[in-house]
Amino acid sequence: MKARTRRPAGRRGVAVARRRPDPFHGEDAVYIDYKDSKFLERFTNDQGKILPRRLTGLSAKNQRIVVEAIKRARYMAFLPFVGEGLK
Repeated sequence: MKARTRRPAGRRGVAVARRRPDPFHGEDAVYIDYKDSKFLERFTNDQGKILPRRLTGLSAKNQRIVVEAIKRARYMAFLPFVGEGLK
């Protein structure tokens, strides 16, 4: 019987996803407004749930601002609380 060789420890061969740049950082920064429902829909999925930071690529500060704007837009009826297919 042939002895099995072990691979060296580490993450060799595993693809590491690069973080997307924060769209609200830099010269082309966009103001986050709760009244801009089309813009805020980018940060929700089809069920109406808010996407996490690892998917949106936002910084922690900007993610908090976006979440607050989405919640405010929901309360003011600019965005639905649930997605279209769940009503």
